Amino acid sequence: MAIVYQCSHCCLVVGRIEQQSINSSELGFDRLNTEEREAAISYQNNGDIHVQAICDDCYDALALNPSFHEIDTFIQ
Repeated sequence: MAIVYQCSHCCLVVGRIEQQSINSSELGFDRLNTEEREAAISYQNNGDIHVQAICDDCYDALALNPSFHEIDTFIQ
């Protein structure tokens, strides 16, 4: 089982935790409400957990271009 953090904009894998067992509170998942959890976390058939995050490059692009928040995909 792995926990994979992936940028929701460019799909870059930002991080990966390889661990057989981990407490969700250690990852901060317990701080998310139901809607946030459903939007950010997905469970794969192979047991992996994918977490939507944002990479540094996409964060910077959004910070410099606030209008990018209005479109679904700003990566071409």
